[in-house]
Amino acid sequence: MEQEHMANLQPCDLSDLEYLDEEFHQSLQWMKDNDITDILDLTFTVNEEVFGQVTERELKTGGANTQVSEKNKKEYIERMVKWRVERGVVQQTEALVRGFYEVVDSRLVSVFDARELELVIAGTAEIDLNDWRNNTEYRSGYHDGHIVIKWFWTAVEHFNNEQRLRLLQFVTGTSSVPYEGFAALRGSNGLRRFCIEKWGKVTSLPRAHTCFNRLDLPPYPSYSMLYEKLLTAVEETNTFGLE
Repeated sequence: MEQEHMANLQPCDLSDLEYLDEEFHQSLQWMKDNDITDILDLTFTVNEEVFGQVTERELKTGGANTQVSEKNKKEYIERMVKWRVERGVVQQTEALVRGFYEVVDSRLVSVFDARELELVIAGTAEIDLNDWRNNTEYRSGYHDGHIVIKWFWTAVEHFNNEQRLRLLQFVTGTSSVPYEGFAALRGSNGLRRFCIEKWGKVTSLPRAHTCFNRLDLPPYPSYSMLYEKLLTAVEETNTFGLE
């Protein structure tokens, strides 16, 4: 999370709330998936409790007078996700970033995105592909012998080490491998192995759920398409962007 603030990127994705606050996540997910016209009566505000007193906070300037509609609900969801994730840690995060900039010139950091910054800070250790594959789980019809999974690991074998680290970072949120190896990989709620789930249309890019170390991989019809889509997702998309 700190890398995103330092690089001035959006901090998280709606899916990252699944573990943090399941009920809150479900309500926003319902709003995202459904037409809210004449159903919800909301403004760009949220109620906060401070020292026992409940106060109304605007999510943006003029938020109390801005009605949430089907047209602007995406912005509302983005602002609500940001508020929920950062709630209670804004001052600590700002202090960390200020301290970081006292040591490192902000102009040097500005050339990196969040994933690149983590690679610079954490280094580029070599990844053990056998350990990675032996500690990967599959869902929704995928298994280690499935042709799409075979193509996936062939693609990873053809990646250079930096691309492999970016893939790991895309799916888990970090490029660091535990000292004990991939068997000790952790998610938001403890040990959680790297997981690949069959999901989506063949026209879709792979999707990541960093809280759960899960890659949603569409069943592409050819190795070349899988390689192209996977590389695009790893190198050109933002894990934390709201869909």
